[in-house]
Amino acid sequence: MHRALSWLGRAEQLAREQDVDGQVIYLWIAFNSAYAADIDDRVHLSEQGAFRTFIQALLTLDANRRRLDGLVWQEFSGSIRLLLDNHYVFQDFWAFHSGAISEASWKRSFEESKAAAQKALADRNTEKVLSIVLSRIYILRNQMVHGGATWRGRVNRAQTRDAAALLAKLVPLIIAIMMDNPQKVWAPPAYPVVE
Repeated sequence: MHRALSWLGRAEQLAREQDVDGQVIYLWIAFNSAYAADIDDRVHLSEQGAFRTFIQALLTLDANRRRLDGLVWQEFSGSIRLLLDNHYVFQDFWAFHSGAISEASWKRSFEESKAAAQKALADRNTEKVLSIVLSRIYILRNQMVHGGATWRGRVNRAQTRDAAALLAKLVPLIIAIMMDNPQKVWAPPAYPVVE
């Protein structure tokens, strides 16, 4: 919690400075601080798989209050819908541009992903919606952290603003759910404090 709160605090400072690039990065670090754990090498869970498992656990803990459900349905008309419709945060779009797949393939994949999101919305499947949206934000995070974007660049503003808007609401809610459930035993943190 201490780590997540420290990064959330910095993200909030960057929001006041209107640095959405830095805000997305620090909000993702806060999210990562909350869910990341030392993963057994034999399991080989992907990072996206790990945060899906984490979201499932949070939804279970929040079943009575349904705050995550409320956030998804409240935000759908805003940042969530915009992120789902934005091909710049869709991995197959970039796979096409690097020559790995055809244009038809990435477009078909994008439409299938949007249809899966629409079905999840129709079914009120918060877990699926959050998984899809977080996978989109993860692509943006990769672009930024791996040097595939320019700080305050003009070409990635919409998805950066939308990701920052959603994460600024989601991360504090995740931390609140975790703090409201001190009885929950989480996996040991990656990189534990060593003196």
